[in-house]
Amino acid sequence: MDIGKIPNSKLKNLILDKLSNNRKEILLRPRIGEDCCAVDFGSDACVLTTDPITGAVNQIGRIAVNIACNDIASSGAEPIGLLITILAPPETTEKDIETVMNGVCSTANSLNVDIIGGHTEITAAVNKVVIISTAVAKVVKDKLVRTHGAKVNDDIVMTKSAGIEGTAIIASDYEQLLVDALPREQIEKAKGYVNRISVVKEGVIAGKFGVNSMHDITEGGVLGALWEIAEASDVGVTAYEDKIPVDEETDKICNLLGINPLKLISSGSLLITCDDGNTLIREMNKNGIRAAIIGKITSDKKKLIHCKNGAEEITEPGSDELFKII
Repeated sequence: MDIGKIPNSKLKNLILDKLSNNRKEILLRPRIGEDCCAVDFGSDACVLTTDPITGAVNQIGRIAVNIACNDIASSGAEPIGLLITILAPPETTEKDIETVMNGVCSTANSLNVDIIGGHTEITAAVNKVVIISTAVAKVVKDKLVRTHGAKVNDDIVMTKSAGIEGTAIIASDYEQLLVDALPREQIEKAKGYVNRISVVKEGVIAGKFGVNSMHDITEGGVLGALWEIAEASDVGVTAYEDKIPVDEETDKICNLLGINPLKLISSGSLLITCDDGNTLIREMNKNGIRAAIIGKITSDKKKLIHCKNGAEEITEPGSDELFKII
């Protein structure tokens, strides 16, 4: 099988179709495109999510905290606590573990999230450090936002720009691929993208604003996230390539390495669907967050991206562009 998340079709057949739905307390269950679950706790819902970090090295602690908290934020909730599991190979030093935990703790502190448990183990089962982060939050039940809530005629709003996390990982972990082609200042700026991979602020803003669906853009990039929102909500999407923001460093790195920025892992960017995208964008801008309308939700079930050469079908996401480099 290809490296990365297994394809959604295989996820459904091998995993999702085998799950039972026995407990009435479960408000949000596993399905294509949904990154969180939710449990009925009276007037509130307890929201949980879990994710591994396998594609990064140097910034793994910071990324592990952000990706779990981003999933929580895409449900309209504010993360409260994290459980962190660290699996490290035998050659790992105490200094390596300390570096990872420094990244974990400083990032969690910046988001006002506590580390509330976890596990740390040295094992020959991995050949580099792997972190699994599980985030916990609560939200008023009627404010819970679902990926599968997109409605026909919704505006599709995207925050920040495409490929943020992928750009940071490539510049930090694979700098040798860039040094002969890009100026030092651009490489350093690209490394700094790691400071932009949280969507907690915009997720909370969107949750309070009142939106129909949200999905943070991770493996598979912008196109993968568009496909997943449409598939989860049983609707179509029409997006426009020239409206999708791609920052200069991402564009140059992707051109150099021959990868598509719209299919590159993009933690730090959030897809939101709502009735009034322009008003939501003004609210985001007031809070210092860039956002743009990149398309519409449609009724015809087609998933299309309009490019220079015309409309192309958005297909089920495969292995992320990052893994072509790894």
